[in-house]
Amino acid sequence: MILVDYAGGTVPAINHSPWNGLTLADLVMPFFLFIVGVSLGLTYKKISCKAFAARKAIFRALKLLLLGLFLQGGFLHGLNDLTYGVNVERMRWMGILQRIAIAYLVGALCEIWLKDDGRASSNSYVLRKYQFQWVVALVLVIIYLSLSYGLYVPDWEYQVPVEASSSPPKIFAVKCGVRGDTGPACNAVGLIDRTVMGIQHLYGKPIYARTKLCSINSPDYGPLPPDAPSWCQAPFDPEGLLSSVMAMVTCLIGLHYGHIIVHFQDHRDRILHWMIPSTCLIVLGLTLDFLGMHVNKALYTFSYMCVSAGAAGILFAGIYLLVDASGYGRMTLALKWMGMHALIIYILAACNILPVVLQGFYWKQPQNNILGLIGIGR
Repeated sequence: MILVDYAGGTVPAINHSPWNGLTLADLVMPFFLFIVGVSLGLTYKKISCKAFAARKAIFRALKLLLLGLFLQGGFLHGLNDLTYGVNVERMRWMGILQRIAIAYLVGALCEIWLKDDGRASSNSYVLRKYQFQWVVALVLVIIYLSLSYGLYVPDWEYQVPVEASSSPPKIFAVKCGVRGDTGPACNAVGLIDRTVMGIQHLYGKPIYARTKLCSINSPDYGPLPPDAPSWCQAPFDPEGLLSSVMAMVTCLIGLHYGHIIVHFQDHRDRILHWMIPSTCLIVLGLTLDFLGMHVNKALYTFSYMCVSAGAAGILFAGIYLLVDASGYGRMTLALKWMGMHALIIYILAACNILPVVLQGFYWKQPQNNILGLIGIGR
């Protein structure tokens, strides 16, 4: 994501897809959620006190949630002119860290409370041991699909402030009146976020603003075309409420891959139990995309969940084969260090903490900051 933030505009292949489709950047979030699930399967394989473990998981999720609100809620919006602060009326409630916190909490509570305490002795018993976790995953999928394709999306409108403070904001009307639409304007994901959180609390730089309909520089951001649709400047949160439901399922799938490590000791058995479901998920996701349920990261569609989770499983199995089974661990030491400190690296580089440090400390004039001293800011 650091690479995407600083080079995505010049290399579209690694930037987020403007709407339907899949790029390298679109795999980062599900891969992180997947490995969170794997780690939960190892963390809670032996639990001495379920109540204590649940309280600890809730407290950890709350800390991550609050950290996300601080870093992505709008506090660090004025970096260049050193005007940091939060407009509570427009504070963004959801974000990447908030989604990870929610998925982590669901996965942790499922692993703590929804499993048989007996020891698995066969393949069928592994499924029975965690059958209630699969029921939760199935219910989440049903909820997502039911709301996505059954919820009626009425017409709606939004305001865009103008540069002149004395001028009234522009009001744009968006015509919908449909069900089951997965386009940028009339999808159920946006409807739920606008209704529950309020449109002023959504992400103000929507990903679909990079589509050909909304940008003459597509697939990058740019000026609006003369015939741009009315919804092009409407806020939309890529980490919204309904889309986070499928993010929980990704975490639960990763949890199953962690169970394979716990209950199978042979390298061949582990890789086999990873590769078969991973391949099936990718085939299912691509088939659904071909049939019209498009792979879409912003909506976190079921097909996107299948393809990204399957890709995560194949990559996980490949790294396991390289490092654990074949013993080529030294070449991954740098990646191991990054993986152990992924959250800190993300916060420093992708959440504006590093720019705050580089620009926030200056001598007499704001221009005399660390970047200015080393000649970058001049």
